[in-house]
Amino acid sequence: RGFVVQELGEVEAQRRTGLDFAGYQRHTGYVFVRAPGEHKSGVNADDVVQGALGDCYFLSPVMAVARINPSRIQRLIRGPVETKPDTIVLIHGFWVTPRSWEHWKKYYEAKGYTVLTPAYPGFEVEVEALRADPTPIEQLRVPEIIDMLENLIGKLDRPPIIIGHSAGGVFTQILLDHGFGAVGVAIDSAPTEGVKVIPLSEIKSGFPILKNPANRHRAVGFTPKQWHYVFANTFSEEKSLELYERYHIPASGRVFWGSALANIHPGKDDTYVDYHNDARPPLLFISGKQDHLFPPKVGHSNVKHYKS
Repeated sequence: RGFVVQELGEVEAQRRTGLDFAGYQRHTGYVFVRAPGEHKSGVNADDVVQGALGDCYFLSPVMAVARINPSRIQRLIRGPVETKPDTIVLIHGFWVTPRSWEHWKKYYEAKGYTVLTPAYPGFEVEVEALRADPTPIEQLRVPEIIDMLENLIGKLDRPPIIIGHSAGGVFTQILLDHGFGAVGVAIDSAPTEGVKVIPLSEIKSGFPILKNPANRHRAVGFTPKQWHYVFANTFSEEKSLELYERYHIPASGRVFWGSALANIHPGKDDTYVDYHNDARPPLLFISGKQDHLFPPKVGHSNVKHYKS
């Protein structure tokens, strides 16, 4: 708590955390004793020493955070530490895998970025393998996806740029809300909890899953014709079929139904974000006007929910 008070001031720290900081002393002195850049991996648990502070109860949790999530410590350091993002994390949506980012990855790598395209848990295999055995898709859970992404991002030296498409846009919003990333981009994002706008084209796009409640326990794919309507409506049928064969996999009925019912369930759902979170990193929404699954009305409504 002393670290929080020193960074924010007692009144602001209490407002943000809800904790009572009365009686806590301000400490001065260095926590990280190495010069910026001296350690190749950035912030390291070994950098924390008792030193001038003389408070092992404070330094022990700081060292623990430095070990499991160094980017959180870096965001609190003032000085000549390099904070410009050097990594881009691309989060795929449903009906596809990280293979869908293959051209984006090459583009940003050519710009000098390290580009990560993490797969959902169980999706680490190739498209063809998931088509043959969709068990990992049927077992998919949103909390497991978020835990995996937070673990990945938390180990980076600097907070990255996070870009998510469709369901990946929801996961991008959740990650930013949880304090991960330097900035986020949600492309044709699925709605987070509280967004109730449902255009007709969205209903038609999701109908293959939503038409049967039993699909909540299944992995549900598109036919080539359905894929053309939902994913490739600006391409010829020939090109759409090529993309279908290259990228298409079934989607999780469990997660899709959960998102559809998020505004009915009592309490916070898996797609909940705090729209009043003033500490959230910047977030950009991009909507394609010809997108059928999540057209601009969905993105516009999602944006309006943010009050911070």
